[in-house]
Amino acid sequence: MRLVTFLRQGYVEPGILDGAQVLPLEHIDTLVDFIALAPEERAAVRTSAPLPLASVVLLAPVVPRKNVFCVGRNYLGHAEEVARARGSELKLPGVPTFFTKAPTSITGPEAVLQLSPAISQQYDWEAELAVVIGKRCRDVPKDRAHDVIFGYTCLNDVTARDLQNAHVQWFKGKSLDQACPMGPWIVSADEIPDPQALHVTMRVNGEIKQDASTAAMIFPIAEIIASLSAGMTLEPGDVIATGTPEGVGFARTPPEFLKNGDVMEVEIERIGLLRNSVALTE
Repeated sequence: MRLVTFLRQGYVEPGILDGAQVLPLEHIDTLVDFIALAPEERAAVRTSAPLPLASVVLLAPVVPRKNVFCVGRNYLGHAEEVARARGSELKLPGVPTFFTKAPTSITGPEAVLQLSPAISQQYDWEAELAVVIGKRCRDVPKDRAHDVIFGYTCLNDVTARDLQNAHVQWFKGKSLDQACPMGPWIVSADEIPDPQALHVTMRVNGEIKQDASTAAMIFPIAEIIASLSAGMTLEPGDVIATGTPEGVGFARTPPEFLKNGDVMEVEIERIGLLRNSVALTE
């Protein structure tokens, strides 16, 4: 099942994607509300008359009620390129490195990212698999972690590298408006038998920049959820970005950063393609 949030005649609605049409969910305000239902309640939700997909605008499928959780340096290749670019010794973390992005940074597929060159001169791309939590949970053991997952989507952790470095803490450089494109939909967990066997690609203007498998994660999804939920409650609709593979712009020789008019495409096997263009405007 593929779930979407869409804009129709000025109203934001949740729905189910069925081929080239969208089935609006009746009496459900947001996709977070739908996710929060018990499985039997979700199954009982009715849909209204189908709409052609081309007649609606897809938005970010879900906007969580709290910050987006993110995992830093979760692919060995990315950890190596970061150490190399910074001239530092490679030290792999013993536990996942968590940071967050503000929910106001979230935007949807095909959105033009309005990024200011006065704020940053070093906007960078990061293709990531994102996990959407499906039930309220805490202290989740690794062997039960997949039981709390509702589904998966594509995410681009756009980062202002100069702000990230200047502030030391990553929150500011990661949380600018429109710096968290997500979508185009959520694929339910039952359609992804093994989330550690998905191909993740980032293309910028058609050129492949990142190309890896989720099998290369240092901390697999089950371990991420177990670590994050230890002593801390996760809720339906929470989003966890699971890290980016090697190939980011700042670690290239010479470094590459996003330019006005660039088009980024995050493509993840079995999920879909998230496309966004960049407008560097004052």
